[in-house]
Amino acid sequence: MSDLRIEGLSVTIDHPQRPLAVLRDVSLEVPAGASVALVGESGAGKSMTAYAIIRLFPTDAARITSGHVWYGDVDLAALPEEALRAYRGARIAIIFQEPSAALNPVMTVGEQVMEGIEIHHGRKGARERALEALRLVGLDPSVFKRYPHHLSGGQRQRVLIASAIAPGPSLLIADEPTSGLDVTIQAQILDLISRLQRDLRMSLLLITHSLGLVAQRTAFTYVMRRGAIVEGAPTERLFRFPQHPYTQALLRMATRL
Repeated sequence: MSDLRIEGLSVTIDHPQRPLAVLRDVSLEVPAGASVALVGESGAGKSMTAYAIIRLFPTDAARITSGHVWYGDVDLAALPEEALRAYRGARIAIIFQEPSAALNPVMTVGEQVMEGIEIHHGRKGARERALEALRLVGLDPSVFKRYPHHLSGGQRQRVLIASAIAPGPSLLIADEPTSGLDVTIQAQILDLISRLQRDLRMSLLLITHSLGLVAQRTAFTYVMRRGAIVEGAPTERLFRFPQHPYTQALLRMATRL
């Protein structure tokens, strides 16, 4: 099982007037089998970091200008597009923020969970593997033939998680996986992701705006501000002895929630 190591990663979005630096010299590590958080306010660059790992940028104007993204001994940042496709989904999976946007409304749940399996492993056994993934995330097999609009927000998020884990990745990136859910469902989804990470022996990069959500769920936390990492420490130590003023402010906000 491979780990993730980002070294000096910078990303720029080209603009007619001037290039916009959205990530600046970002370095972080997700050891094999470990759970790591990336925390910061909206616009800090957290999601862009996730996109940069597998070069799935939301705009064609974004590009990596420097740095490395090591997955084991392979630098993903240097791979040609065709070679990188073998890593997306099969080895590194992302749970996106908005289930309504990520799920296809005209495809059944089963078809969508099977899609990634078939791309990377073929059709044989895909149905059984998809049903097992749905079981692992706590969904009844009956949802296999249902459409996303028949499901609640929490159920749709579980479908996204099932789609992510079904191909058997070793690294799971959860990008604001509880966005738009109520507090009770948020806790259930985060607990589910933590359990799957342990049971399936995956590495986890949990991206969130709230430090309060990572307590007790991750071993190490990085704090990001304005496209740069400002602090990184074991989660328990970060909560007890935050060093950067921005981290201290995030903790004050978390305690008020």
